[in-house]
Amino acid sequence: MRFLLNISWLLCLLGLTKALKLTWGNTKFLMVFGDSYTTTGFNISLGVNSTDPGFVSSNGPNWVQDLRDTYNVAGTKVFNLASGGATIDSALVTPFEPTVLSVVDQVAQFKTFLASKPPGAQWNSSNTLFAIWIGINDCGNSFGWTNTTQPAFNKVLMNRLTTQLDELYTLGARSFLFLTVPPVTALLAADIANYNEQLAATAKEFQAEHKGVETTVFDTQPVFNTLLDDARTFGFSNSTGFCDAYQNGTPASSTQIAPCAPVSTYFWLNSLHPLFTIHNALAHAITTVISS
Repeated sequence: MRFLLNISWLLCLLGLTKALKLTWGNTKFLMVFGDSYTTTGFNISLGVNSTDPGFVSSNGPNWVQDLRDTYNVAGTKVFNLASGGATIDSALVTPFEPTVLSVVDQVAQFKTFLASKPPGAQWNSSNTLFAIWIGINDCGNSFGWTNTTQPAFNKVLMNRLTTQLDELYTLGARSFLFLTVPPVTALLAADIANYNEQLAATAKEFQAEHKGVETTVFDTQPVFNTLLDDARTFGFSNSTGFCDAYQNGTPASSTQIAPCAPVSTYFWLNSLHPLFTIHNALAHAITTVISS
């Protein structure tokens, strides 16, 4: 699907953001926190040089793997602490399984295994980017709660996220990249919009209150919407549904099981997760944004 690479210039324009002082070209370490859109199955408790099992929700490389393997221009080393199903704090929004590591847990893992800058992970404040993509499960799992309003609860989530940013700052983090929640379903559109507004405000406030901090909020919504709104032009045979035979993944990225079209021509692998082609477009757009 080479066409996705050809439209990256457009996608970059759609990611409205403030540029980091730390650019992609001099980022030596990337510390990543998030959920199933982000995880690759890496287990930091097995050591800093542990292999990456490649457990992804995209049926092919996700955006983190693309940053590491396809668009890596500085020999950037990636430590991916994300956990499928993660929320900001399991005590606030319960994940689908008790073994899921929330962002709070992921930050604790960073503190335990990486904050000391062990051999193989000798990062510093000036060459390390901290990327966080979280909120999809927070919005989805709390939708319909009647004991609070969504804007009020999103504020609770942002306050909790800020405590984790404070923790990372104390440990030496200075450059942050935040990804907004994408348009996963129209049912959550209003809640997601509010969550993203509060995320942007939180990032701005955090930067203002912490010396030496630079934040970028990369808006995933325009990227998704551009591809969805003109799906046929970009080569998608189906952008509104998914093939039941593919929803748990396929043996190859080009698999076709009749009567469905090839899996690579779908936008969605299942009811929640986009395919690797979308992740590739996001990764390319992100690298261009943080290279300016």
